[in-house]
Amino acid sequence: MTVTEYFTRLQGKRVLVLGLGVSNRPLVRLLLRFGIDVTGCDRTPREKLDPEVLELERLGAKLHLGDDYLTGISGDVAFRTPGLHPGKPELQALRAAGTQFTSEMEAFFEVCPCRIIGVTGSDGKTTTSTLISEILKHAGHHVWTGGNIGTPLLDQAEHMTPDDLVVLELSSFQLMDLRHSCHIAVVTNLAPNHLDVHRDMAEYIDAKKHIFTRQTAQDVLILNADNTITAGFAPEAAGEVRMFSRQTVPAHGASFRDGVIRRDGVPVVRQEEIKIPGLHNVENYMAAILAVEGLASDEDIRYVARNFGGVEHRIEFVREKDGVKFYNDSIASSPSRAIAGLRSFSEKVILIAGGYDKHIPYDPLGPVAAETVSAAILMGDTAPAIQAAIRACSELPIYRVKDMEEAVLTARRLAEPGEVVFLSPASASFDMYKDFEERGDHFKRLVTALMEG
Repeated sequence: MTVTEYFTRLQGKRVLVLGLGVSNRPLVRLLLRFGIDVTGCDRTPREKLDPEVLELERLGAKLHLGDDYLTGISGDVAFRTPGLHPGKPELQALRAAGTQFTSEMEAFFEVCPCRIIGVTGSDGKTTTSTLISEILKHAGHHVWTGGNIGTPLLDQAEHMTPDDLVVLELSSFQLMDLRHSCHIAVVTNLAPNHLDVHRDMAEYIDAKKHIFTRQTAQDVLILNADNTITAGFAPEAAGEVRMFSRQTVPAHGASFRDGVIRRDGVPVVRQEEIKIPGLHNVENYMAAILAVEGLASDEDIRYVARNFGGVEHRIEFVREKDGVKFYNDSIASSPSRAIAGLRSFSEKVILIAGGYDKHIPYDPLGPVAAETVSAAILMGDTAPAIQAAIRACSELPIYRVKDMEEAVLTARRLAEPGEVVFLSPASASFDMYKDFEERGDHFKRLVTALMEG
């Protein structure tokens, strides 16, 4: 189905767009372009709306705003924003009244004319998606990269051709009620996450599985063999399964031995060639290598390994001052992500952590902090839980601070030459910041502004 055919079907219907975040704004513009009656519903009060949303109103969209944005509304079709739980009572009431539910991502799958490579998991989604995209681009493909990585693609679909390739990062929120699966699906790993939104871990896992549950025999599923949950997906696959592992040698897949990543036993790239640090990035490369199999050469992979410096806010080097290196890992919104970051350094780390509580356990962080951290600086809602996890394993110094400014100044005072100051919050950002990018940018500004001496 083409973009024109899809939106023509909606003409004459009353359409609700539930949530006016980044992914849904191009959707509203498309609906208006096709003359569709659209109401944008968002919790943000009018006085706090940014200019882009107000521009949508000037273009013809109706707005329903504030805390009661999901009440008193009706429509024939509703586009659910990621993060708005499908089981929310107001949404169930709309369904009972006959409203048909879909999403911007669901619409994209219906109109996309080319193969889709999808990446999900608890950690490593963005880096793995970016690696796949960069390798395919170097191999000469026309690649579109988007989804949870920050770029909605629905409004670009009419410019795509069947020979193009799409690389999508997909969150559990986008996958929760998705009725399509990817031609090549990658699941990097799974650990407790987003339990502030999902009812329980079982629902979170089930959402992730949607990336492959509607695959056909011609499709490919790539799984982490070292993760018990993801390894257990293999028997449910309809198509080819490729596994990657640092601990074993899969029958068909990628392995890591003696500092070398191999695919089906054939050396592809050495760890020392990979510019971004950490064994978790070795895993990301293994997943990417399997995803581009048959679409790119090993030389394409090695070129990207030598030249790709990483994605912003992911163990991002900020500066070195007086022998102390500062790194921004603001993307680390879970303990498992922070653990992977801490294990990337040979130096002792002064850890800055804490933030919004997603109701996930912090116990696994304690033993790793005991091995890698010289001092912990904690802030935000999760500071008590992180402190308790560390204290169960170690007496390392812990400092409680009120905000990022105090955290950076405390780290500056404590750090000795040869140490690393590492922002890796192990928590979401929403108690103090709009998102992890805003948090990371604030950290970088503060570090860059540190006085000499």
